Amino acid sequence: MSIAAHLPALQVVLPLISAPLAVLLRRRDLAFWMVTAAAWAAFATAIQLWLQVGASGTISYHIGSWPPPWGIEYRVDRLSSFVLLLVSGMAAVMLPYARTSIEREIPEESHYLFYAMFGLCLAGLLGITITGDAFNIFVFLEISSLATYVLIALGRDRRALTAAYQYLIMGSIGATFIVIGIGFLYLTTGTLNLADMAGRLRGVESSRPVLAALAFLTVGISLKLALFPLHQWLPNAYTYAPSPVTAFLAATATKVSVYVLIRFYFSVFGESLVYEHLPLPQIMLGLSLLAMFGASFIAIFQDNLKRLFAYSSVGQIGYISLGLSFDSVHGLTASIVHLFNHGIAKGAIFLLIGGIAVGIATPGAVAPAPTFDRLAGLAKRMPLTCFGIVLGGLSLIGVPGTAGFISKWYLILAALEQGQFWLVGAILLSSLLAVAYVWRFVEVAYFRAPPAGHVARKEAPLAMLIPAWLLIAATIWFGLDTSVTVDTALDAARQLMGKAQ
Repeated sequence: MSIAAHLPALQVVLPLISAPLAVLLRRRDLAFWMVTAAAWAAFATAIQLWLQVGASGTISYHIGSWPPPWGIEYRVDRLSSFVLLLVSGMAAVMLPYARTSIEREIPEESHYLFYAMFGLCLAGLLGITITGDAFNIFVFLEISSLATYVLIALGRDRRALTAAYQYLIMGSIGATFIVIGIGFLYLTTGTLNLADMAGRLRGVESSRPVLAALAFLTVGISLKLALFPLHQWLPNAYTYAPSPVTAFLAATATKVSVYVLIRFYFSVFGESLVYEHLPLPQIMLGLSLLAMFGASFIAIFQDNLKRLFAYSSVGQIGYISLGLSFDSVHGLTASIVHLFNHGIAKGAIFLLIGGIAVGIATPGAVAPAPTFDRLAGLAKRMPLTCFGIVLGGLSLIGVPGTAGFISKWYLILAALEQGQFWLVGAILLSSLLAVAYVWRFVEVAYFRAPPAGHVARKEAPLAMLIPAWLLIAATIWFGLDTSVTVDTALDAARQLMGKAQ
């Protein structure tokens, strides 16, 4: 049998193997090359799987040749192949950046551990996305979460340890809710295979154990994706984690959690139970609006640039969950597209902020926090970095020509489709809050004089600028050419809602 037949397994196995090898070797250069090679191989595998699914339909891979539901199944459809592209692509871009960045942000003796945990986190996120088994979702979720706690705690700032501990507590609560929900589903159906579970739930989906499972899974996954007001772990985790960790988490971790929520809602419980028999859409709508306005408003008043964009992430998650509140193809398409587009834009912004931390640091010193009092006049010293942040900010606002505009356009289409014109106004008004917090950076970096005694450094190293600008270029590209993002998201939405054309 050719290696192409085993691509679903290789998608997870390659980064999973690279992690323990990096620990055993305990040499940072070898660890870097090993994990980076695994990430790029995973990205190439994801591209091939995306092409195969587009050409031939859903791929079902049986682990150990045991057919489901008795054996574990890896299942790749349009949605999961799209998320695999995002996760593996972000890892492939960010690892070369990390090699330079962590020199200032992580003690040298911990560099090999950083790469090992990065590979483990990547394997967990890819496993969550590709598995067709409910319990394996929980297992991979814990693998990625445990690695993430370590990655956050590796930061030199002592508050990173507190942030990691806070995330551990909140994440453990979320994981407990998730495993209880899966337990109720197993109690009802006698299977852990998602496709088999969905078939066995038909006719009993309104029973109390199923409703309890839906409630536990919704709350648990909402904690993981930082849905307002369950977002309390996110601002500190993003602010105090090392820059490549912040960028990777912002681009992938919450997005994979959104994927899990979509998967359970549409592939397991079914559209009818979620949208017709329970008030979940109304609850999701209310929480989404709170995130879009509340978190974005809080972002305006932050003095640390990383913390500002951390709260921005909570607000942007609100747009994703808003799309889920619509019972429509356009609404679900908007959620899936924004999952991808926001991941790219926010990943680029946090990589550039990491470049700022290095750029404003005294040579040989630890990179300082990018507070606004240190950013005055920064555009004259770091024009490429500042312009990149502005372009990424334009995508968050939803300016035409950027990827963010495409997401908001489909949200507006979904609102108009259901005659909810007031929601169109809410989407536009909340975007003005994004204008306000992006303008704070523009005003400080472009229109204020540099502080006295500032370090006259030009730009971050090319090893940090190039990966960040690749993502900025992707943000512009996917705002102009939607043949990959929108077409894939639309196909996935139709498939999930049983309206494939």
